[in-house]
Amino acid sequence: MQDSLWYYSLNKSPLTPPAEVFPFAWTILYIMIALSLFFYVKDGLRQEKVIPLVVFSIQIILNLLWSPVFFDSHDIKLAFIIILLLIVFVLATIILFYRSSKIAAYLLIPYFIWLIFAAYLNFEIIVLN
Repeated sequence: MQDSLWYYSLNKSPLTPPAEVFPFAWTILYIMIALSLFFYVKDGLRQEKVIPLVVFSIQIILNLLWSPVFFDSHDIKLAFIIILLLIVFVLATIILFYRSSKIAAYLLIPYFIWLIFAAYLNFEIIVLN
């Protein structure tokens, strides 16, 4: 973690997993996200796939923004807003991908569930600090 002293000084939810869980979980989730994208585009890029791919790209950008906002800027409220937007865009991606590739959509469900849990953890940090 970028600023572990700051993070470890925060009051956190009792449901917060040990720090060792996060790299393992995110590695699996990133593999599933990549596989989802692969299955979505494997049969070619057509005009009707453009909007779903834009939505997918937005959620990736939001995903990449969360860590620096939370850990580097220590802006836990902005990070919470980002993760809420991320949840919305991942749900939209699941719905849009489902129309062309059910497997691509299903692969994003664990990510979606993890994000809801992460949003809860982020919210608890706001409340407890």
